Amino acid sequence: MAVCGCFPQSHPDEMKNLDADIISGTGDRTGFIDLLEQAVKNKNNINNKNNIKLDNARKRGDFEILPAGRLSNRTRAMLKIEDGCNNFCSYCVIPYVRGPVRSAPKELVIQQARELREAGVLEIVITGIEISSWGRDLKTGESLIDLTENICQAVPDVRIRLGSLEPRTITKIFCERAVKLKNLCPQFHLSLQSGCDEILKRMNRKYDTGRYFESVRLLNQYFDRPAITTDLITGFPGETELNFIETLGFLKKCGFARVHVFPYSERPGTPAASMEQIEKSIREERARRAMELAAELQAIYLNGCVNFIYPVLIERVRDEYCTGHAPNYTEIRVNILNNNNINRNQIRPVRVISSDGNILHGEFVK
Repeated sequence: MAVCGCFPQSHPDEMKNLDADIISGTGDRTGFIDLLEQAVKNKNNINNKNNIKLDNARKRGDFEILPAGRLSNRTRAMLKIEDGCNNFCSYCVIPYVRGPVRSAPKELVIQQARELREAGVLEIVITGIEISSWGRDLKTGESLIDLTENICQAVPDVRIRLGSLEPRTITKIFCERAVKLKNLCPQFHLSLQSGCDEILKRMNRKYDTGRYFESVRLLNQYFDRPAITTDLITGFPGETELNFIETLGFLKKCGFARVHVFPYSERPGTPAASMEQIEKSIREERARRAMELAAELQAIYLNGCVNFIYPVLIERVRDEYCTGHAPNYTEIRVNILNNNNINRNQIRPVRVISSDGNILHGEFVK
């Protein structure tokens, strides 16, 4: 039995108590594979002392270079440009178990993007722990928008989608430059966590609702009906019913295309874990109410897509229909006629004809 990731990094003794044969953390993924191979060769003589690979995450200074790629049955590839986080939100364990920000060199990112294109990938998601911080440790003066421009220019026929963004990344200059990138997907995931300034402060987030909404306003100003998505935590320590109602109001104000809702969960060792906790039943009840509103907001956004034509990346093909995602990350289902000659991993123009609130339905445009 082999374990790796954040939990073994922070709780190695619990892994030892589970009699894990191999224990690795969040660093040196190549080393983890080496341990696995060694264990297979010596499966009758595993010595736990030699099969534990842990370091001090807080002292990491280099980005671990790994090959970019995709699973064989997926049409979308992930390209990791950054690891670690320096934000220290009060509820989050990531800075402790993943270490400080480490950025991938620009030349490496561009090379891997081109390799993915050569492998037939038509959409690349730019990902990492906190991609908004890319470049801060490289001391070159370049930021995420600089890297995004370079990627889009290096693979102009590949759709580029940005992963989760820190809201303050969205500035007028960012939007002015981003809107010129024709292969950049108009979908922006801005983590919110709470729509109440009092709770945002307790969370140690680096913005308030005023600054957050400015990002939403800018995106709507520069992009044509962008899909703005977010994350939300309900029942954070100290959140009152009035705080939660304020959050619901802010969700409506922003008009999100999709909201991922999570009831607050304690992470041992974080400042929030030592705060006075709200009953789990209340956290879950608020999550349910937030998800109901999120479904309403999603339905409104999807209904607004009807009659528009989108280039859809075909991801699944069945006997009678196929499904794929538009650049704004809405999922579209299209009925297939025998003469459509539809295959996976191709981009086809589709006119949206209806919405059921969860998925769009469309028809191919000749």
